[in-house]
Parts: sequence; structure tokens; C-alpha cells
Amino acid sequence: MQSSHLHKFSKDPIPARAGIGLKAQHYREILETPPDLGWFEVHPENYMGAGGPPHRYLEAIRRNYPLSMHGVGLSLGSAGPLDKDHLKSLKDLTDRYQPGLVSEHLSWSHGQEVFMNDLLPLFYTEESLSVVVDHVSEVQDFLGCQILIENPSTYLTLKDNEMSETEFLIEAAKRSGCGLLLDINNVYVCARNHGFDPMAYVSEIPGDLVGEIHLAGHQVFDIQGTELRIDDHGSAVCEDVWHLHAHALSLIGTKPMLIEWDTDVPELSVLMSEAVKADRIAVASEESKPSVKVS
Repeated sequence: MQSSHLHKFSKDPIPARAGIGLKAQHYREILETPPDLGWFEVHPENYMGAGGPPHRYLEAIRRNYPLSMHGVGLSLGSAGPLDKDHLKSLKDLTDRYQPGLVSEHLSWSHGQEVFMNDLLPLFYTEESLSVVVDHVSEVQDFLGCQILIENPSTYLTLKDNEMSETEFLIEAAKRSGCGLLLDINNVYVCARNHGFDPMAYVSEIPGDLVGEIHLAGHQVFDIQGTELRIDDHGSAVCEDVWHLHAHALSLIGTKPMLIEWDTDVPELSVLMSEAVKADRIAVASEESKPSVKVS
């Protein structure tokens, strides 16, 4: 028997403005003083229980805002089959809350009955591309909607890669029909860790494939004289990432933009100030574009 909650909401499109990740410590404040915000994003894994306070609050907030779901548990890059129970739980949630966007990471986290609580990198080969395309297609067919896949943050390079990360992402999107979630902070972190040009990376991504942008903070460590940047979502977006974001918008146009802050989560007002900055950069990018004259 279907839950009475299913199909309760209509699917609202995600506006091309800033949203924030929904955190439990902000539930009451959001309901008592609704912020001027475009949308909220949640990790569906946090709502895969049958009910209780998380669903009560999410239902109340969903009535007032569009919702996006950003998963961390599908393990699209695993060589084995997808977890059917997890996929069914995700389907129940998307049916129930009708998110405007659904996304997942280009990574893997389990295989051969071993689960690792991390988003591990893939070899960028034809073999792994085929696995990702098959899994993305399976997810989209099961959910009945397009999903987005996110470029990862990585801390080492794999010598057996047969293509670049951008080539892999673009080809995965073309073969499966999915879209891309462009994480600007991940691009910057990887560029600094691996020594490539983040502007060039962004320039290689076709704007029509991008359905969402993520912005976040990261930490910088000194490892025996070598700088290492870790994507921890625990601080404000740094100025270099904002600059890269502005460059990306100048190329691909304004998209839904998410402020990710998952550790050491601050007050709602701090997240809102980051969202306001993202919106201001987007407006400035649109205003700076030359107008097209019709003769």
C-alpha cells in the first residue's frame, strides 16, 4: 500500500538563484521567520526513516520552498550492482517530496560487501565510464527523472586514466542523458592539489549540461612542505572560489547555486549572507553581458 504522503507535493522547478543546505538546527527558525531564499537542498539519506520530526519539518518547509535532493549513497562508480533497497528508498522520497533536482556524486563507496564512508575516486577509463553510464541510466529509469552527477574533489591522480575528468563527465552525460552538477569548490581544490588551471577546466564544461552549481569552503594543510586542500564544507567560500564562480557564470549563464556547509554549521544568518553574495555575483554576471541588438 502506498503511503498517504506520496505525491503530496507538486514538482517545483529550482530557480536560478542561491539556495542552502537544510540543517536540523535551522528548522524552527526557517518556519518561524521564512528567509528570502530560492530553495533548499537535502541529503536524502537523512530522511530515509519512516517518519518522525525530520519528516514533519521537511514537509512544512517543502510547502514554502522548492527542494533539491543531493545523494551520497548510490555509489554510481561501483563495479557491482546498485543497492536496490537504497534506490527504492530514494524513489519513495522523490515521489513524496517531488524535488526539482536530484543529484549524486561521481564516485564509489562500496564493493565486494565492503562499505567505506567516503566518496572514492574513479579511474577515468572506458570500462569505468560504461559502469557509470549503466548505473546512471538505471537510476534515471527507476526514478523517472533526469539526475545530475557532480565532479569530485580528489587528493591523488590515478596513472591509468585514459581521459581527462571533464571528458569523462561530458561523455557520461551524453551517453546517459544526465546533467552535470558543477562544484566550483571541488574544481578549485583539485586544481590546487594537482596543478592544473581551474579556469580552463570550467571552460571545457558545456553550459547546457550544467543543471546546478555548488559552492563551499575548504581547509588548507601543510604536509611536509606540500600544500594540500581538503574539501570539508566547514567554512565560508574563499575569494578565489568566488572569482572562479564568477568566471563560470560568465561562460555558462546563471544556474541554481547551492551554498554547502556541512561541518561546523553556523547560524542561519551566516549561510544567508553567503547565499546573498552568490546571488549578487550572478546578477553582476548577467548585467555585464553585452546586449544583443536586433536590426
